[in-house]
Amino acid sequence: MEPVPVGEDSAAPDEQAIQTTVALEGDGTCIADARHLAGDFLTRVQAEHGLPVSQRAMDLTQLVVSELVTNARKYAPGPVLMDLRIAGDTVEVVVWDCDPVLPVARAADAGRVGQHGLEIVMAVAQGFEAQREPVGKRITARIALLDDPGGAVAGRRPL
Repeated sequence: MEPVPVGEDSAAPDEQAIQTTVALEGDGTCIADARHLAGDFLTRVQAEHGLPVSQRAMDLTQLVVSELVTNARKYAPGPVLMDLRIAGDTVEVVVWDCDPVLPVARAADAGRVGQHGLEIVMAVAQGFEAQREPVGKRITARIALLDDPGGAVAGRRPL
């Protein structure tokens, strides 16, 4: 089933909110649809709003969307909402589902097959939070739009 657009929002012209929200239902194709929607959103952010978005930010955003939507579809019955918005120099990926159980990153285990999605998201995101909602939970990951000149992801410092 195709993702269903819920709405786009913008504030006053001098204080533009750039975001889009979609409801994702149906079979596993909604995961690929969500990835494409994220890429289209960031492409539109560049074209229509003139905001720079690095290729790395594009790739990481699609990876994070894929991991978060996959987890929501796998562990929660019912619909999934995905909200993408620009917040300063980051893109926020927000995924809501109806399961109130908050995800927990597992200890690193190179021998484990699968179940690395949350670890991946936390490793590439500049910010991550999981919150219970009146119904279900909301997961938010923030990804820097640009890399710094030294090649490090903006907001992170090399070790």
